[in-house]
Amino acid sequence: MRLGPLQELNADQAGFRDRLVARRGGVHGPFEVLLRSPLLGERTEALSTYCMRDSALPPRLRELTLLIAARHFDAQHSWNAHRGKAVGTGLDPTALDRLARGEDPRFDRADERILHRFAVQALTVHFVDDDTYATALAEFGEAALVDLVVALGTFATLALVLNIFEVDLQPDQEPPFPDVPGFQHNGPTQEES
Repeated sequence: MRLGPLQELNADQAGFRDRLVARRGGVHGPFEVLLRSPLLGERTEALSTYCMRDSALPPRLRELTLLIAARHFDAQHSWNAHRGKAVGTGLDPTALDRLARGEDPRFDRADERILHRFAVQALTVHFVDDDTYATALAEFGEAALVDLVVALGTFATLALVLNIFEVDLQPDQEPPFPDVPGFQHNGPTQEES
C-alpha cells in the first residue's frame, strides 16, 4: 500500500477503527486508507453498508453491481473480496469468469442481463439510453433503480481508493484480471485513445 501503516491514531481515527472492527471484524481494503479521514470514512462505510446490506436490490444483484464496478475500474481487491460472496448468492461462476476476462458474461437470468447492460452503459458512457432505462425501471422499480445508480457510484469510489493507494491484494488471492498486472492496466489510457 502506498500509505504506510498509521503509527499513532488520533481520537477520531481510533473511534472509527473500533467501530470498523465491531461492524466488519477489522480494518480491511479501502477502509485502511479511509482511516486517515475518519469522518469521510464513517460516511463512506455507512453508504457502502447500505448498498450491500439494505438496498432495494436483492443480494445477488447487489453483489453483481459491485463486481461490475470492480471490473470496470480494475479493482482486483474488491473483486477478490466479493467473488465468492457473489457465487454464494447464486451468480454463475462461469459468467463471472467471463466478466473478469472482459468478455460478455452471457448471464442466464434476465435481471442480471438487464442490470449488466444498464451498469455498463452508465459506467462507460455516463448515460443510459431510453430503452435500457425503461427496461431497468420495469424490472427493478424506482427505489431499486435509484439504489443501483448510487451503488455504482459508491463502488466506483471504493475502487478508486483501492487502486490509487495501491491497497495490496489479499495474501491468499491471485490477481483476477489478466489485463491488469499489479496496479497498471495493459490497455491504452484515455490520453492514448
